[in-house]
Amino acid sequence: MEYLALGKIILATPWLVYLSICDFRYHQLPNPWVYGGMLFMLSASFGIGFHYALASLITAFLSSLFLLLPFFLRAAGAGDVKMLFTAGLIAGPGNTLNLILLVSISGLVLALLMLAFRKVNTARLKHYAHCLFDFRYDLAAGRKNLPPPDTESCRIPFGIAIAAGLFLNLLIQIFFSAGRVA
Repeated sequence: MEYLALGKIILATPWLVYLSICDFRYHQLPNPWVYGGMLFMLSASFGIGFHYALASLITAFLSSLFLLLPFFLRAAGAGDVKMLFTAGLIAGPGNTLNLILLVSISGLVLALLMLAFRKVNTARLKHYAHCLFDFRYDLAAGRKNLPPPDTESCRIPFGIAIAAGLFLNLLIQIFFSAGRVA
């Protein structure tokens, strides 16, 4: 089983690096690359076996549900949802919660790093903190001073977090499968 995880990490790493670079530079994930990875992993899953492919599809579907609400609230892009679906296919069966947890932690670390290096506008964060903790805060005046949510300074390239979370998930799979065999 460690050969399967090792093969996944070898095949997925260039794909993850390319998509992370695209998301960081252009704030978009190119559809041909995302769909290409999805079709490749789906065909590889069916090559392993029908039950493995079905379980991988369930993992992918449940993983992509994680970003469905942020997508409808316009906090995540469609490319992020598709990339997380593909990451679920790559992670394989039984890794839904691990993948979601690692992607969430990676996203938090990425957001904190971007805040620390001033790569993201903090006006929305300050506004939401005032809304939560200051009952005297004027909501209407605060909304007027916010930058538009579609500006690049307000966006965090979540594809990087998905790639980091998937990479960590695959490393954990290799670590635990090697420990089980030994």
